[in-house]
Amino acid sequence: MVSVRPTLSGFLLAALLCPALALCQSTLLDSTRLGKPAEPEVKTQLPPEARGDIYMARKMYREAIDAYREAPESAIIWNKIGIGYHQMLQLNLAKKNYQHSLKLDPKYSEAVNNLGTIDYAQKKYGSAIKRYRTALKLKPDTASYYSNLGTAYFAKKDYKDASAAYQTALKLDPDIFENHSTFGTTLQERSVSEFAKFHYYLARSYAKAGQNDRALLYIRKSLEEGFKDRKLYLEEPEFEALRATQEFKDLMTLEPRVL
Repeated sequence: MVSVRPTLSGFLLAALLCPALALCQSTLLDSTRLGKPAEPEVKTQLPPEARGDIYMARKMYREAIDAYREAPESAIIWNKIGIGYHQMLQLNLAKKNYQHSLKLDPKYSEAVNNLGTIDYAQKKYGSAIKRYRTALKLKPDTASYYSNLGTAYFAKKDYKDASAAYQTALKLDPDIFENHSTFGTTLQERSVSEFAKFHYYLARSYAKAGQNDRALLYIRKSLEEGFKDRKLYLEEPEFEALRATQEFKDLMTLEPRVL
């Protein structure tokens, strides 16, 4: 499953238009009741890209693609069309649109990253890693790219490099693993196997970053998913500060129901 980092284009406009439309309708009704002539309703046509963004937010991907096709051609538009196909799991069409986006702008890192998520979905983890690293060269310090890089390393069972990538992602964006947006221009990979171990590494990353509440949450998740190496929580230096807390002690004595 993939999620998408948000962009605000179109959505703020839609949010402003909705109350304005309601106010217009209310005024029209009041005028009718008072016997006053109603003023003509003003209709505002949103630009194609804004309409496409709204459809994407509503998960109406086919309608979003049709709207984007009416917009002026650009790398951003072709990338968004690719995301629409990607969300419908039409990976070949998504890939073609990402590639076309890069023909228009070879340095458009979002499309490079999104091609990496195609490779990941097809279990071409080495190729995905190369894509994510290329995206980071084009746009350094992007948390979602580091998150994706870590997930690709994790899939290859390269836990050391996965942990380092996750740690960098957290430094850049403390909320990177809690984002669940469904629109925008950048896909963030969420599908992993070995969820128990994955959540152990997230717990360790959060503990190292000093985000103790989230570290405890993911410790619990890992145990509920059957994580066997509980001694790591009792021995590893990243969890030293947590070991003095009552919440941690309670987790270590509980036998969570394995999901």
